[in-house]
Amino acid sequence: MSERDHERIPRSGEAGSGAESEGLDILGCLEAMLFVSPEPLAISEIEAALEGTDRKEIEAGLEALARAMAGPGRGLRLEAVAGGYRLVTQPAFAAPLKALFRFRNRKRLTPAVLDVLAIVAYAQPITAPEIQEIRGTDPSYALRSLQERRLVRMLGRKKVVGRPILYGTTRHFLLHFGLDSLEDLPPVEAYGTRVVPAQGRLFPGEGVEIEPLEGEAAGGEEADDSQSESAGDVMELADALAASVDSDEDGPADDGPGPAESEAAPGDDDHRLAAAPPLSEEG
Repeated sequence: MSERDHERIPRSGEAGSGAESEGLDILGCLEAMLFVSPEPLAISEIEAALEGTDRKEIEAGLEALARAMAGPGRGLRLEAVAGGYRLVTQPAFAAPLKALFRFRNRKRLTPAVLDVLAIVAYAQPITAPEIQEIRGTDPSYALRSLQERRLVRMLGRKKVVGRPILYGTTRHFLLHFGLDSLEDLPPVEAYGTRVVPAQGRLFPGEGVEIEPLEGEAAGGEEADDSQSESAGDVMELADALAASVDSDEDGPADDGPGPAESEAAPGDDDHRLAAAPPLSEEG
C-alpha cells in the first residue's frame, strides 16, 4: 500500500468522508453498530438507537448487509444468534487468525459431560434424578462443570415431593453453539436417542411447574458472557452434542473429571472469531 493510499484511510478517532449524524446510510450504520457491540444486538436495541427508523427498515437493512457480506473478498459475515445479530469472521480465514493470535490448544469436555449437556438441552427443564434415570450414573459433577462454564443453570424447583432443582440451558449456550433459539437445535428424532420421550419438554416451563428459587443463586446465570469460547471448539462440541447421548465412551462412572477436560478460558473477543475447527485443533 502506497503512502498516498494510506492517507485515504481515516485514522482512529477521525471522521469518515462526509458521514453526518443525519441521513446516515443504514447499511453502514448497522455495520458500525454491530462491529463495536461486544454482544449480539437485538432489533429492538438497534431501533432504540436509530431514532426515526422503524423495525421493517432495520430488518431490510440487516438482510441487505448479510447479502453484501456474503460476497467474495469479505472477512466478516453477519450471524443471527441468541435473539440478536453479531459480526463474526469467515471460516476461510481460520489459519491466519490462529497464527496471528496464537490460540491456546483447548481440550474438550469429557463424553460424560457432553452426554449430560445433550440431555439438558433437549429435555429441559429437567432434574438431576431424571438425568440419572436416563444415563444410569450420577450427573452431579457434570452439572457443576456445565454451570461453571455457563452452559447450564438452575431454573427453579420442581413442584413435587422433595422439590428437586430443575436445570436448563443459558443464553451463553445459544451463543456458544451459534443458535438463535432452542428451536434451532437439530431434530433429536434424527439420532434415535434416549431423550426422544422427553422431546415434548423442549422449552423451559412447558408442561412442568417451576417454583422460583428463594434465597438461592441461579447457578450458571449468564451475567457475564465476555469469555465465550472460540467457534472451533464450539463446532467440535456442537457435533458431539447431537450424537453424544448414544456414546459408549462415558468416561468415569461417577461423571468425575477426566483427562479430556480442561478449564482453560479464552480471551474476551473469541466469540467474534467464528472460524473453522483448526482454531482449536490439538497440535
